[in-house]
Amino acid sequence: MTAATLQTVRLGMTELEVSPVAFGTWELGGDWGRFDEDEAIAAIRQARQLGVNLFDTAQAYGFGTSERLLGEALRDDLDNRRDEVVIATKGGQRMTEDGMVRDSSPAWLRSGVDESLNALGVEHIDIYQVHWPDTSVPFAETARALQELVDAGKIRHVGVSNYDAEQMAEFAEARPVETLQPPYDLFRRDIEREILPYAREHDIGVLVYGALAHGLLAGSMDESTTFAADDWRSGAPFFKGEEFHRNLEAVRELERFAAEQFGVSVSRLAIAWALANPAVQVVIVGARGPHHIADSVAAAELSLSDDDLGQIARIMARSAASEDPGTVVSAPGPHPEGIRE
Repeated sequence: MTAATLQTVRLGMTELEVSPVAFGTWELGGDWGRFDEDEAIAAIRQARQLGVNLFDTAQAYGFGTSERLLGEALRDDLDNRRDEVVIATKGGQRMTEDGMVRDSSPAWLRSGVDESLNALGVEHIDIYQVHWPDTSVPFAETARALQELVDAGKIRHVGVSNYDAEQMAEFAEARPVETLQPPYDLFRRDIEREILPYAREHDIGVLVYGALAHGLLAGSMDESTTFAADDWRSGAPFFKGEEFHRNLEAVRELERFAAEQFGVSVSRLAIAWALANPAVQVVIVGARGPHHIADSVAAAELSLSDDDLGQIARIMARSAASEDPGTVVSAPGPHPEGIRE
């Protein structure tokens, strides 16, 4: 498969050269409802053709479903041009009769890495991240177990997801945190306070997820939008009631600004906004089909000035997330685990 040229960035201390827009496969694990596997594979291959070289998945995205699909879609690259593709996956979650639990014990991580390798059909994972902090296991114990997997050649780089600065510092006492995957979007900016400054100070590569607020910033929702029962958003307060309606108004203003100022979609603006933060190297975007991939990838070429960022801040100040344009937004976190906690 021949990929287009897309400007790459260095991912923190890893020195990996990656596309600033990565393809994420959360939507292909089942939490978002039914999807067409052929369409999903076409979307992954379209992203690769557009120059995307970083693909993100997780063991917990269907416990093999997402990883298997990603491996199938990228089979030619993985078999013949392995060094041109960067595979990031996550572990440390376990399904029980009572639902998903966090488990970063060495034994579970070791078995999880092997299962991910098998599902992806690869001999090594480029970036392996602990999906959620598990406070029942000392972070140093988790870190040492992952270093053993690096020494064994099964993973190349170690990162964490959804950790705060204090948790990363504790983890780093045993081995460096090389990458961080936090949520970040125009409605949820709490990581700007401590987490992003810590990452920048310690040269941690940051790959943010949820930049489109899980569909809200895609510009396709309105007050009548509903979700299927097997879509996690059907139970999320973020997508209901007066808060949802106020946030839709902010999205409409952003749509007008994106169209008048740049002639682009609101989703492209939202991705470019996240990339405009100097502590962020990569924005992870997902799709169940190939139709919107080109627009997402093009966001890497959209440059926002300080005046543009100021105008976006003024628009967001009128949303449900914040009443003060100078406030760092800390909106409720829209994600499946947040609903259960």
